[in-house]
Amino acid sequence: MPDARILVVDDEKSMREFLAIMLKKEGYDVVLADGGESALDVLRREQVDLVVTDVRMPKTDGLAVLKAAKDLSPNTVVLVITAFASTETAVEAMKLGAYDYITKPFKLDEIKLIVANALERKRLGDENRYLKRQLETQRRFESVIGKSPKLTEVLDTVRKIADSHSTVMVTGESGTGKEVVARAIHEQSNRKDKPFISVNCGAIPETLIESEFFGHVKGAFTGAVANKVGLFSAADGGTLFLDEITEVPQTLQVKLLRAVQEREIRRVGEPKDTKVDVRLIAASNRDLERAVQEGALREDLFYRLNVIPIHLPALRERREDIPLLVDHFIRKFSAELGKPVRRVSPDAMSVLEQHPWPGNIRELENVIERAIVLGGNETLGVEALPETLRRPRVVRDVEPDFPDEGLDLEATMDRIEQQYLRMALERTGGVQTKAAELLRMTFRQFRYKIQKHGLGRRGEKID
Repeated sequence: MPDARILVVDDEKSMREFLAIMLKKEGYDVVLADGGESALDVLRREQVDLVVTDVRMPKTDGLAVLKAAKDLSPNTVVLVITAFASTETAVEAMKLGAYDYITKPFKLDEIKLIVANALERKRLGDENRYLKRQLETQRRFESVIGKSPKLTEVLDTVRKIADSHSTVMVTGESGTGKEVVARAIHEQSNRKDKPFISVNCGAIPETLIESEFFGHVKGAFTGAVANKVGLFSAADGGTLFLDEITEVPQTLQVKLLRAVQEREIRRVGEPKDTKVDVRLIAASNRDLERAVQEGALREDLFYRLNVIPIHLPALRERREDIPLLVDHFIRKFSAELGKPVRRVSPDAMSVLEQHPWPGNIRELENVIERAIVLGGNETLGVEALPETLRRPRVVRDVEPDFPDEGLDLEATMDRIEQQYLRMALERTGGVQTKAAELLRMTFRQFRYKIQKHGLGRRGEKID
């Protein structure tokens, strides 16, 4: 291991200089210490690959140097040399982590070989640790499938920011994998051994959201029959992922801002604050600047959360990733469902690559799962795909009619909005959550719209 840095520790000047000359001739970088105390100073100050130390030294002996080397740098290799050979000393040195034990007088070739072997062992250990780290990194990104330039840029950003404490804002259309990226940030960070807690802000009733976020004490309100730990406390030391952040009520956004800035929360009904250590990642499928303008998101909270913005591209913007995603979902669902499906036909892949995927990765996943459930062959053909994908899409660019007498724009837009709400409900069989996804809306936004227009479960008008 040429250019390795070796610390030689011996209180005898002649032995120090002899070892230094010999090791330098072998191409090593040598640092000298005239005793145990000066060796400890070097170890605290510098990184060395190998320590060669005498055992018998005044004040601080070689075993103390060995212990310190292992405490300060566990990967450093230590060789112990002494003229006073004894089984007890040898056993103790090996128990403390010494690589080998050499007695004086020693042969020159012998110590050269032992030093070379010790450094080779360190090199192999370093290489093994590096490969393990690479493998761990690879595993952490397994759920993020794709190699397109836009996705590669996202993953590069994730790697750079993972260990910071800065808040992250992930944006992108519904179904693009915002939670998957949030989990990748967490798994790549030094918080990976702590909790990752994900919450959909739009799914929590407004009356309960403060208690869900910050917790409450017994008796704080009617129904609070016991103390409750909030999401911030549950995620302490780890990461809290807040999806659909614009659905947090304005009244709570002030408290959320304070929690992010001051890193402390107050449970409902409790007079004192509690410190928390949480890395916050927020996400939204909305245009956040417009959400700020419309009053759905406080401007100060937006800037506090948007320290590191990450935008996920829609699937139609990264079509080169579709074959990789299809292969991933085939393997996943074939194993889960016990089906022999292995691939899709070239014609079917062509259809999948040309589809605009308004529902993004989530829609593609659902299509592949459906095809595998209904199919039984090794290869999925075009016939296994839903009719909506097989049917050619006709795009009509119709010039809107503008009456001579003018029109009521607001009433016209309301009528168009109502028509699309009806069509979405009809297409999803009245399932409002899926209809909201088709229209790129949160469930809370969708529910407000159907109430505004007085529409029923399947789009019929309610008087």
